[in-house]
Amino acid sequence: MARVQLKSVWKVYPGDVVAVNEVSLDIQDKEFLVLVGPSGCGKSTTLRMVAGLEEITKGEIYIGDRLVNDVAPKDRDIAMVFQNYALYPHMTVYDNMAFGLKLRKFPKHEIKARVQEAARILGIENLLDRKPKALSGGQRQRVAVGRAIVRQPAVFLFDEPLSNLDAKLRVQMRTEISKLHSRLQATMIYVTHDQVEAMTMGDRIVVMKDGVVQQVADPISLYDSPANKFVAGFIGSPPMNFMDGTIEGNGGGPVFQEGSVSLTLPPKFKDALAAYKGRRVVFGIRPEDIMDPGTQATEAPGMAKVAAQVEVIEPMGAEIYLYLTTGKNPFIARVDPHVQARIDESKTLVMDLNKAHFFDPETERVII
Repeated sequence: MARVQLKSVWKVYPGDVVAVNEVSLDIQDKEFLVLVGPSGCGKSTTLRMVAGLEEITKGEIYIGDRLVNDVAPKDRDIAMVFQNYALYPHMTVYDNMAFGLKLRKFPKHEIKARVQEAARILGIENLLDRKPKALSGGQRQRVAVGRAIVRQPAVFLFDEPLSNLDAKLRVQMRTEISKLHSRLQATMIYVTHDQVEAMTMGDRIVVMKDGVVQQVADPISLYDSPANKFVAGFIGSPPMNFMDGTIEGNGGGPVFQEGSVSLTLPPKFKDALAAYKGRRVVFGIRPEDIMDPGTQATEAPGMAKVAAQVEVIEPMGAEIYLYLTTGKNPFIARVDPHVQARIDESKTLVMDLNKAHFFDPETERVII
């Protein structure tokens, strides 16, 4: 397996369209790295440049110790799994998985051994004689992954491989790919637009927007300490709530003020927000940090009551999403399933301000 390095990599299309803007990444040997972001953020283009399917405008890519800028895809010692499976419809599963090895003139006995081992790992031994049209979406995806496994590459590349599957099968397959990574101890780079997929699979996550890397961190660090407002809003489900307001002082500490919302903040915010007194800030709090006083303990320091109007109720089974408005500010609370709530009623909820975040309204960088 191999380390992968991207050093100040750019991709600029004709007309000065910048798809990837000076991306530098250091992916360690055996690491599972996920590139995540909205459509058009440059994540798939970055992956395709690693694969050699997209030409680099500027910068350097290393696989192991080798500079691969001018190396053909077939000689980069990588295997790629695509969104649309890319299976040959006229070939059996066995022949699809064996095809790349046959092109490389591997001995028949080694091809058979590798295909059977990959089929065993993926649980598709009974499918080897079928053709793709006789397979379900999940089975086709396993075959596509199996075709990559038999290559025994230095690096596996996955380009949104689960996006064509239904929700239940996506959950199952992401577990299978995570198990596969543990078993193979391989370097894997995985692209997705689904932040839940990214959080559950990656050792580290690269969040991208408009071709620029916003933050690189492990899942918990991304969730707890987002670098900016975009990352804070992208990571987490439902997304973080934001309110634009002003920092005021009451003698005892900072107060976030926005219309009818007045929140006295815990002492830990005092120093960081001192420079913002009388200025605008963006307040952020996650839906799971907003509680119902009737079902959860809410008497600890840093808890603040907020009266809001209930607009939509989404029962999710293990929890309820309440869509509310306080003043002009819409927000979402993720609460206990036994919370009593009715549409159009006024409800008092409690925000855990110890877990609040503040962002600069101009740069959108985190303040604290």
